[in-house]
Amino acid sequence: MKKVLSIVFLVVMVATMFVGCAKGAETTAADAAETKDYSDELYIGVYCLGDLEYFYDHKIGLAAAGKMMGVQTKYVGPPDYDIDAMVTAFEQAIAEEPAGIITFGAEVALAPVIDKAEAAGIPVITVDGDVSSSSRTAFVGTGNYAAGYLGGSKLAEALDGKGKVIVLTEPGVELHNDRAQGYQDALDEFSDIEVVQVGDTKADPVHTLQIVAAMLQQYPDIDGIGCTDAVGGAASSTAVEEAGLAGKVKIISMDRDRQVLEKIGEDVITGTIVQKSAMMPFYALQILFAMRHADVEISTDNSAAGITLAPNSIDTGVIYVDKSNAEFFIRD
Repeated sequence: MKKVLSIVFLVVMVATMFVGCAKGAETTAADAAETKDYSDELYIGVYCLGDLEYFYDHKIGLAAAGKMMGVQTKYVGPPDYDIDAMVTAFEQAIAEEPAGIITFGAEVALAPVIDKAEAAGIPVITVDGDVSSSSRTAFVGTGNYAAGYLGGSKLAEALDGKGKVIVLTEPGVELHNDRAQGYQDALDEFSDIEVVQVGDTKADPVHTLQIVAAMLQQYPDIDGIGCTDAVGGAASSTAVEEAGLAGKVKIISMDRDRQVLEKIGEDVITGTIVQKSAMMPFYALQILFAMRHADVEISTDNSAAGITLAPNSIDTGVIYVDKSNAEFFIRD
């Protein structure tokens, strides 16, 4: 009798397992039937300076977000700092009627074309640099004032709180203005540090090398150089080496191009402020996708209440890189 009961019990258990598997299969099939295909949606990244090593991370982040969300992505724009060409690329992007546009907020001159896209019902998210005067939907990028302040603090630390300093930036560009102000405010906390000149890199390494070389001749007692972009850091490292001042003039760069990282390893550049660049378009695309598809009842009628399902801004943060961790940021 016990043997018979055991057999019956086993039969019941196996039958239950099959029923459970069958129900699980039905659920999986139902879920699959409800899964939507977004592969026809296009999100476009509009940039300038596409050939600059720094923007390689933006290309990585945009592609990674598109793959994760199952949508199409495209990276467009001029290889150099040509705002007119960038505006043309932006106009062409609008004509494609994408689900959203992600753009490097290089200059306030982009405001009209950003407004044009928004008026056409195409949400725009600025990344890396903001164009706050435009009607852009959101900004995702570095808190630039905080990044500049950290750079100034690290430069002051390297100088033991005293010395003459040059700051290299791009005057007139909102994000660089913010970083330069952060530098200035941090350095102003040290009465024995003097900013003797502010130089304009124009995002051009040849031009920057020339002006830094000239500044080193004009101020032979310079102790430090603070930079709001990678161009400034790389060019400064070359200039101080050519002047025989490597290691004597402390340099704090911005970003993580290969020359900057290698010069940190050689003790020519003291350190650099690295942005989480790939995360900017990565988060931006997710915001655009959520705005299009998410259903979050913030109010009884989000549209009528003027609510968009997007944050106003996201600060992706920075990392200070020096000789202790530079090797982890160099790509093969």
